[in-house]
Amino acid sequence: MNQNIAQIKLVVKDYNEAINFYINKLGFELLEDTKRSETKRWVRVSPKGKNGISLLLSKAKNEAQKAAVGNQTGGGVFLFLYTNDIWRDYKTMKAKGVHFHSEPIEKDFGIVCLFEDLYGNVYDFIQKK
Repeated sequence: MNQNIAQIKLVVKDYNEAINFYINKLGFELLEDTKRSETKRWVRVSPKGKNGISLLLSKAKNEAQKAAVGNQTGGGVFLFLYTNDIWRDYKTMKAKGVHFHSEPIEKDFGIVCLFEDLYGNVYDFIQKK
């Protein structure tokens, strides 16, 4: 058996503002933006570099989904984003307005800090030793 997780659905308020955040603030790539109907698009973004899992940006369509925007995991860490140079990326992202909980700190496994996306989902940002 050969399986893999290809994408993770992220519920967003608006396609364009989410694309702007991931592309222009986090430096992700826009992999696909296909119109499916008058109200639905298939939008995928992914970190540059090693390609793996992409985020499928999905516009909230009902009250339950709207309530989940910014709270994908009930307040816990949503995703773990790895980098090969956390200080470079931290400074770049912070200068572009990304909200960090603290500066990167040294841990036994590497350097880590938390940041939030435009809706408040929390990401663990890690540079492994």
